[in-house]
Amino acid sequence: MSDEPRRLDRRDFLVRGGLLAGATTLAGAGGYLAARELAHHEADAQAAGPEAGEADTRQFLLDPAYVNLTTFLLASHPRVVREAIERHRRGLDVGTALYLRQAEPMFEDEARGAAAEYLGTSAEQVALTDSTTMGLGLMYARLGLEPGDEVVTTEHDFYATHEPLRLREQLDGATVRRIRLYEEPENVSVDVIVAAVSGALRPRTRALAVTWVHSSSGVKLPLREIAAAVARANHGRSDRERILLCVDGVHGFGAEDASPVDLGVDVFSSGCHKWLFGPRGTGLVWAAPHAWERLAPTIPTFDGSAYVAWIEGRAPTETPAGALNTPGGFHSFEHRWALKEAFEFHRDIGRDKVAARTRTLATRMKEGLANIRGVTVKTPMEESLSAGLVCCDVSGRPAGEIADRLREEHKVVASVTPYATEYLRFGPSIANQESDVDRALEAVAAVVG
Repeated sequence: MSDEPRRLDRRDFLVRGGLLAGATTLAGAGGYLAARELAHHEADAQAAGPEAGEADTRQFLLDPAYVNLTTFLLASHPRVVREAIERHRRGLDVGTALYLRQAEPMFEDEARGAAAEYLGTSAEQVALTDSTTMGLGLMYARLGLEPGDEVVTTEHDFYATHEPLRLREQLDGATVRRIRLYEEPENVSVDVIVAAVSGALRPRTRALAVTWVHSSSGVKLPLREIAAAVARANHGRSDRERILLCVDGVHGFGAEDASPVDLGVDVFSSGCHKWLFGPRGTGLVWAAPHAWERLAPTIPTFDGSAYVAWIEGRAPTETPAGALNTPGGFHSFEHRWALKEAFEFHRDIGRDKVAARTRTLATRMKEGLANIRGVTVKTPMEESLSAGLVCCDVSGRPAGEIADRLREEHKVVASVTPYATEYLRFGPSIANQESDVDRALEAVAAVVG
């Protein structure tokens, strides 16, 4: 008999353990097959397909009495995602363990595969998480660093990047250095940003931690040009000394017609419950193969191949990086398993059309705000340096005060940037129409007039 370890995937393990229910049993328990059929009976006859990159707003249950320009904070689920969640919830409520044992390997693989198709990569390179914050924490907690190594990040990044790096700095003698990429966001340029990055990379720099679209200002970083600067700095370095370009991508993911794979990013974390309009409590980490080699899992995976390796007393060497770095345990399964429908929702509209629609509405918002006396738009007008977020200052008045008045007096829902410097922030998306933007602009003009 060969001494080679047995190669069992998750499904093999479930079969071996007698855990995989047959399709007939599961369907009878209200599980997979029955749940699939529910989709045909629950379709909303009035919901039309998207046209010209514009999602039918009837897909969303947003209160029509309000103009909601904050769905980028936490998505309103489109109809197809709501229905998928409900099918899985019913399957779990009716079949419990039977549905779980059948559905988990199937739908988790489907979710990872749909994410990989959207990213233009292999499913083996995608780890599933619950949020951007979880992904960033996992990335930086086990990034291979030695005493004296450093991570460069920026003053513009969010708590979710700064805090895990601070914790990591305390762990093993690595250092974290923050740089400033620009002064006033509305005046930023690609050259200024790239020059700041290039000047900050040193021989002991091992990672550059940045955010694709700054939630503090709406500035979109030119990732492709930054990746080229990192590549120049990596020239002649060994694999271990290479600088990894690590990105919080949540405010570009689902809003931009670009993939981190194509942009030259090494590691990418994003939630799927913002601009992608995916199930709440879902996210992912993608990393290039050479980057996964520098990252180590923090939370044990529940992937079947790793579990079998544990039973057999060996390391999970056969488990793909994405699965190995997907935290195990019990999750809000009905939400994770509905990720496929979220990616299909964007695919059916067209990623390029979603991005174009988002840009059109954001541009309308920026231009309208710029024409209101007392309002200073902080987000760059140039589309190459902005995405869907639009931030502004209103005559130096507290942003929270303006947001409250917009909501209470005009039923327009905006947000405030959660930073030391606060701006009023809007995020028109494919859940909105031009009339929503116009109504918000009228409200701003009335409040500041």
